[in-house]
Amino acid sequence: MWRFVVALQLLPALESGEETTLVGGQAVLEGVMMRSPHAWAIAVRKPSGEIATHSENLDRPSEKHKWMGWPVVRGVVTLGNAMTLGFRALRFSANVALDQIPPEKQGKKLEISGWVAAVNIIFSVGFFIFMYKYLPLLATTQLQRVNPIFSQQIVFNLVDGIIRLLLFLLFIWGVSLARDIRRVYEYHGAEHKTVFAFENGDPLQTDAVQKYSTYHPRCGTSFLMTVMIISILVYMLVPVHTFSARFGIRIALLPVIAGISYEIIRFAAKNRGSLFALMTAPGLWLQRITTQPPSDDQVECAITALDHAMALEKQRGGELVIA
Repeated sequence: MWRFVVALQLLPALESGEETTLVGGQAVLEGVMMRSPHAWAIAVRKPSGEIATHSENLDRPSEKHKWMGWPVVRGVVTLGNAMTLGFRALRFSANVALDQIPPEKQGKKLEISGWVAAVNIIFSVGFFIFMYKYLPLLATTQLQRVNPIFSQQIVFNLVDGIIRLLLFLLFIWGVSLARDIRRVYEYHGAEHKTVFAFENGDPLQTDAVQKYSTYHPRCGTSFLMTVMIISILVYMLVPVHTFSARFGIRIALLPVIAGISYEIIRFAAKNRGSLFALMTAPGLWLQRITTQPPSDDQVECAITALDHAMALEKQRGGELVIA
């Protein structure tokens, strides 16, 4: 269960949300979820060596509601859908793992049911707000009382942002020390390699996929790093000075910052020589932690997931444009 809880906190860093004509995916417990515009599939390796799979059709919100495809708005919509889908995939992988509990320990088995999922989502949201909104703001406010220089708008928000980044980096690095989470990072690398191979038109075979890098610009890790950098700039533009007002602004502006960050990531992925690409560079550096070289078995899971997603995509007549 603890792996499920930690992976849930890592969910935004492990997924690559894209609501256009591209493929994306997410690492889960002992497997990979892959998504095309109109379908998604997951492949999870059982302890027996078999691969458990599941696939479903997927609707694109912007095809039903045009306004959901507007710039910035589409980023918020895509993030919400990616988080929802990512959680479903993570729950599937956790339940596959629980199904492998020996009969003598069946009494200890706990299926990741609806109410368990709801409690974990509430905990995850609370953890995010406490860790990356409340704590940095509280620490910077205390520094403001020590030295008046921290009361200046630019200095205050810069220090607040640096503390937020340090907490994020500490958490990402700290959980990577656990072997179970390191394996999730390896599956994350397998997902990136497979997406790269698909984007370059290479056959989805293990040897062809393994030659690619584990660092992909359209990744949740890059997205989160961009969110944290953009938030520093945005908060500097809002002239509020009390603790409660600053905390409220940080919550209220989160969707706006997420939408802007999505557009930057999207543009940078297609224009690697642009100035915006430099802004996403820290996210690529951080992928040295959140992605690890995968084994052939792990790559096989990623390939299986993408094959199943593409099979459903073709059934619906969908076409993918390689960016």
